[in-house]
Amino acid sequence: MCSSTLAGTATPTVFIDNNRTRVTEWRFKPGDNTGWHRHEYDYVVVPLFDGVLEIKTDQGDTVRAELTNGVPYFRNVGVEHDVINVNDFECAFVEIEFLEDPP
Repeated sequence: MCSSTLAGTATPTVFIDNNRTRVTEWRFKPGDNTGWHRHEYDYVVVPLFDGVLEIKTDQGDTVRAELTNGVPYFRNVGVEHDVINVNDFECAFVEIEFLEDPP
């Protein structure tokens, strides 16, 4: 589960949430953001669009992430961050969190 410190404007829809895995679709209108949060688990993101997201970190950095539809990427538990849709169109990604190690 992510621990949030500030609610964002992006819309999360949880599709699976069990003792091992959480799968959430995040949908963003232009300018929407996730809100500041920190991942408590390793996770994979699968973009559902071609475009750019801007990621702000608690270290004051801003990173532009170029994403390709259907091409996943893996992230370890990370720093506190906020994800913003800087495209002029609605976009979405699926986030898959690994809540525990397999038996």
